[in-house]
Amino acid sequence: MPSRRSHPLRIALVGTRGVPARYGGFETAVEEVGRRLADAGHDVVVYCRTAEGQPRPATHLGMRLVHLPALRRRSLETLSHTGLSVAHLLTHRVDAAVVFNAANAPWLPLLRAARIPVATHVDGLEWKRAKWGGAGKRYYRVVEALSVRWSDALIADAQGIADYYRDEFSAPTEQIAYGAPKLDDPADGKLAEVGLTAGGFHLVVARFEPENHVDVIVDGYRRSDARLPLVVVGSAPYADDYTRRVHALADDRVRFLGGVWDQELLDQLYRHCATYLHGHSVGGTNPSLLRAIGAGAATTAYDVSFNREVLETSGRYFRTAGDVATALAESEADVAGTRRRGKRARLLSARYDWDHVATAYEALCRRLAARDFPRSRPSGRRLRLEPAASSVDREPAVLRPRPAPAPAPRTPVRAAERPVPHAAADAPSARSAGA
Repeated sequence: MPSRRSHPLRIALVGTRGVPARYGGFETAVEEVGRRLADAGHDVVVYCRTAEGQPRPATHLGMRLVHLPALRRRSLETLSHTGLSVAHLLTHRVDAAVVFNAANAPWLPLLRAARIPVATHVDGLEWKRAKWGGAGKRYYRVVEALSVRWSDALIADAQGIADYYRDEFSAPTEQIAYGAPKLDDPADGKLAEVGLTAGGFHLVVARFEPENHVDVIVDGYRRSDARLPLVVVGSAPYADDYTRRVHALADDRVRFLGGVWDQELLDQLYRHCATYLHGHSVGGTNPSLLRAIGAGAATTAYDVSFNREVLETSGRYFRTAGDVATALAESEADVAGTRRRGKRARLLSARYDWDHVATAYEALCRRLAARDFPRSRPSGRRLRLEPAASSVDREPAVLRPRPAPAPAPRTPVRAAERPVPHAAADAPSARSAGA
């Protein structure tokens, strides 16, 4: 937990939809970290993307809120809002700014020109998301490089992301994960409202986007002889075709709940599912996955290093619909073993603690405010000569499944620069309920 020191900082958190957190991982991080920094005495300002007609509270959990509009168009929404936020910030100076999402990199030179130290949370490999066309993918490749060049520090939430920036740009990162909420409450009364019983369903919580593989999970479930229903929580505002595909693959055992905004119901879904299926593949450490292990849910995840880093030996992994069908059959055939996997996942969740995460952010902001960072940044030039997509699709450090490490406890937050000079939407969180 951040400590109350004699010199509080003015800290700006920029580039997200803001708080209260209702959408994705970035928003959850801003809420959990910002409230702790405010509790420690820091002056925390959060820039919120607020549509006309929505509530505009002045404060939230000790954080000051600045509400600004955005262009309601997928390709411009984030960038337009952050531009207005940076313009406001230039006349309301702070000691340190944290910008979330590498897509906002074009605004970083304004902060640097104003001598506001800035760290950029680069998120995952956004250019791999299917929702972006050729121009969008090229844009995200460019802003990765600009983030490296124009940020005073980079934040990565997973080892695979840190490895990627090291190998692509020879850029050090502050590795700070998300926290995993501990869902201990055994209550299950909300489940009856949606016709479910404790232990009597499999669960998916995800935004409907191809890289989250909801279609693969639903297809695999349809092919299986699973007795328990599959409950799917999620939707997507810009993915009508994909949503239709997911629904077309389902049979009558699949229950689509859409976006769930009732946090008590959502907690009970995670806490009492028989297994949780997690298809996210490009976003780094995912808050929904952390929420699942915090609830002790036995998890079957898409086989990428980000997910293996979190689940280790507690997880089952899939790449195809056939893998999903096999995992479901094994889970239902060995109920005791499935419960043991859930308990093991719950133990691993102790590595992801929001108090530790907030302490790491506080330490980083203090270094930024003291200008304790290298004056020269990496150039942003990529070190790989092969075509851009192949650097990840060949599955080196970022995507190749790695042997699971020994199950000894590990430190959940690593916030040190890597000195080795070697040659990014948002994943839905517990708050987002897959919306």
